[in-house]
Amino acid sequence: MDAQSPELGSGPDWAAEEKSRVVDPPEPSDAVLWQALRRGERAALGQLYDRHVGVVYAIALRLLGNVQDAEDLTQEIFLQLGRSAYDPDRGSLRTFLAILTRSRGLDRLRAQRRARASLETWQTEQQQAIAQPPDLLAESLDQAETAAQVRAALAQLSENQRQVLQLAYSDGLSQSAIAERLGLPLGTVKAWARRGLLKLRQTLQPAVEDA
Repeated sequence: MDAQSPELGSGPDWAAEEKSRVVDPPEPSDAVLWQALRRGERAALGQLYDRHVGVVYAIALRLLGNVQDAEDLTQEIFLQLGRSAYDPDRGSLRTFLAILTRSRGLDRLRAQRRARASLETWQTEQQQAIAQPPDLLAESLDQAETAAQVRAALAQLSENQRQVLQLAYSDGLSQSAIAERLGLPLGTVKAWARRGLLKLRQTLQPAVEDA
């Protein structure tokens, strides 16, 4: 008796089996993504950010103790990653980011301590001015008022503009030295400094006219 031919559609679904065997390609390594970022492929930054933002933010928050400051530092770390000195042959990207975040966070803490020291110095000078003769007291009060106006104007700048101006005028660094310290293009530093000075001038102009 001849074997009956299988009915159409009753055999195995070979297409479905083949489809089930397809394996998703492995995700690219950090080193591959970093090289892509160096070539200007911005999508690589998003993948690296998703992988490591938790570690970077946790370190920043633990060091700075402030959510806004931690978020700003985290953004800065990733925006500058493509221009960083990371070398895949010398260690993992996660370790590099942890060390970099700690270093930049400590830089910010030192800057904050310098700002507090300046404020304490100003407060001491104010206390000393109280005991001065009337003419010297008036002069000191004028200087203190001017200093307060400058500090208030600086507070209205962005973090980037304020940092560049402080490095230039408090630390005496050139714009080239600032660019090297911050790991930024010289053009970016010049733009931040220019915008910061313009905003300072606009903020302080009424005080100058009233003087």
